[in-house]
Amino acid sequence: MILYEYANAIGQDSHRFVDLMPNGSLRNPSGNTRLLLGGYLIPDGRPLLANSDGDVVLHALTNAISGITCVNILGEIADRMVREDHIKDSREYVFVAMQYLKSWKITHVSFSIECRSPHLSTHIEGIRESVSDILQIPPHSVGITATSGEMLSAFGKGEGIMVFCSLTARRAYDSFQDSQQDTNPLLL
Repeated sequence: MILYEYANAIGQDSHRFVDLMPNGSLRNPSGNTRLLLGGYLIPDGRPLLANSDGDVVLHALTNAISGITCVNILGEIADRMVREDHIKDSREYVFVAMQYLKSWKITHVSFSIECRSPHLSTHIEGIRESVSDILQIPPHSVGITATSGEMLSAFGKGEGIMVFCSLTARRAYDSFQDSQQDTNPLLL
């Protein structure tokens, strides 16, 4: 009989939009020229300020994976990837985080996105498909909700985007005895 152990973790990230100049141009020290959410390009979206591509959906996902593995990728590891290897693609941070999953398999993710703009209703399916491809899980296992925030926070007032990610993972055991061995997530 196969036994399953389940774990859940929450990841969060937020970024400010790059500044708009009075003439309509962008004051953009990070050099980001496009808005990516979940690896999906939002056409005409205002870029986010970050040392990476600023993909807040994938950053929240990376943090949620770190919640399962207990290995923080965003921060020192991702900063080194940017600084030394010039890697700004947030999908790469997700892939590095996934290497630490060992015997854990991601079964479901759910994102809650808060921003006044852009309006995301027409982009949710594209974001879902992109995250599904990145994680190699079915699209119906990627939940996405979006809210305007009713102008109650900086994100609701249009200053940036905030994302929460809830991630569920499981691992299988052949017996109860196997499941009682070392439970240090870094060793499994």
